[in-house]
Amino acid sequence: MKSILLLPLVALLSLTSLSATPVSAQTPSHPTTVPAFLLSDIHLDPFHDPAKFAALHSTPATDWAAILYAPASPTQAADFARLQSACNAKGADTPPALLQSFLHAARQQQPHPLFATVSGDLLAHQFDCRFHTLAPTATAAEYSDFAAKTVYFIALQLRETFPGSPIYFALGNNDSGCKDYREDPDSAFLQADSVSFANDALTSLNRAAILRTFPHLGSYTITLPAPIQHTRLIVLQDIFQSKKYTACNGTSSDTAAAQQIAWLRAQLTAARSAHDHVWVMAHIPPGIDAYATFAKHRNVCAGQDPEMFLANDALASTLSGFPDTIRLVLLGHTHMDELRAIQSAAGATTPSGTIPAKLVPSITPVNGNNPAFTLAAIEPSTATLQDYTVFSADNKTGIDTRWSEEYRFSTTYHLPDLSGPSLAKLTSSFVSDKSGTSAASQAYQQFFYVGDLAAAHGLGSAAKAAAMQIVWPFYACAITHADTPGFRTCACPAQPTP
Repeated sequence: MKSILLLPLVALLSLTSLSATPVSAQTPSHPTTVPAFLLSDIHLDPFHDPAKFAALHSTPATDWAAILYAPASPTQAADFARLQSACNAKGADTPPALLQSFLHAARQQQPHPLFATVSGDLLAHQFDCRFHTLAPTATAAEYSDFAAKTVYFIALQLRETFPGSPIYFALGNNDSGCKDYREDPDSAFLQADSVSFANDALTSLNRAAILRTFPHLGSYTITLPAPIQHTRLIVLQDIFQSKKYTACNGTSSDTAAAQQIAWLRAQLTAARSAHDHVWVMAHIPPGIDAYATFAKHRNVCAGQDPEMFLANDALASTLSGFPDTIRLVLLGHTHMDELRAIQSAAGATTPSGTIPAKLVPSITPVNGNNPAFTLAAIEPSTATLQDYTVFSADNKTGIDTRWSEEYRFSTTYHLPDLSGPSLAKLTSSFVSDKSGTSAASQAYQQFFYVGDLAAAHGLGSAAKAAAMQIVWPFYACAITHADTPGFRTCACPAQPTP
């Protein structure tokens, strides 16, 4: 394969979606399941109308709705354009109108979910630049306070939308009290967020668990509500695992990351000893960053290493040691609708050694994708993700936005659930399908990038097929292999016999 072809092909893929077998309109019957929302990458932009910033800065988050949802100021468009330019923004994050539209649409689909998860990145991109452009003399403490108020406002909006349902949050790389990919253990930002998230946990035991451990490294363990049985949710702020992570002062250290991995292993070991099921939620996925690998022309088959999401394999290897305990891993970060099969520590690709991971599509449309949220159906006795449906918006503004079902897992892939055995079967078919032309492969390709933009850009089927023919085998290997040797073995053709 010639790596020089990959960047334009990846760029092409970002504008296209391939045709797939139509999704059945018949709603699958799951009489024994319970509903839950899986959300990620909200990226609320409270600076969308810069003229409102002064009022937000001086007002408690409990009173923000009246400001953010009020009619736009007369200079909103021009002010926002200047702020985008000042911060070198490459797209627009979630304006308040889109947040409001999403919440309304989600409540229409399911007003009483058992719970909801948010797998990180609540704050807008370039949050620090936007804040300091509008408040150039503000202190570091004022910035941290405003960031925490924004997090609290989002948590409050979800609580008001689903008042009887607990909401469980992870933080992402944009969720910081100082700067993107930066944070300090025991920071004022983490302290404030622990209070916000504890309030949304609803039960006293779960509130206490969050308040006890979250302020240190943004991690906690709670118990999922009945009727789900014997199931723990372990949450990580895995910014500390990122290769881009530094402390707020810019210094690098792996101490926090090592502490977090040791804590995670202890939590998983305790759950295994208690014969409990586990869900794990973080933001940044472990494993291969396929897009960055392609975009940076990394010739993996010639010996170059692929790009990784995290600094090392510690998170992936820790998770892979507990295939008997972990029922689901929830992630975000890429903004796309993706799956990962985390294989057992022994490297086996057997169904029993596969842990299913779901990368939840984003609310933000910043990468050109349409906003989306996911409604899950969970089998309570085993904590298995039985099915899920993705709903997407028809525009990116929240104004006169219609949300509709994009696809349903069960009727798209014809599998009984998203368990380890089911995902092993699906992903092995992806790896075997080198041309990316099977119905399942094409469905994945279509729904990966939320919103069908092919017609809008007038791109022909021949160009789409040529792009996917090159990219698909490598991307499929990134789904199934989180480590460099495994990815290289999967992605690279065998050497010919001399």
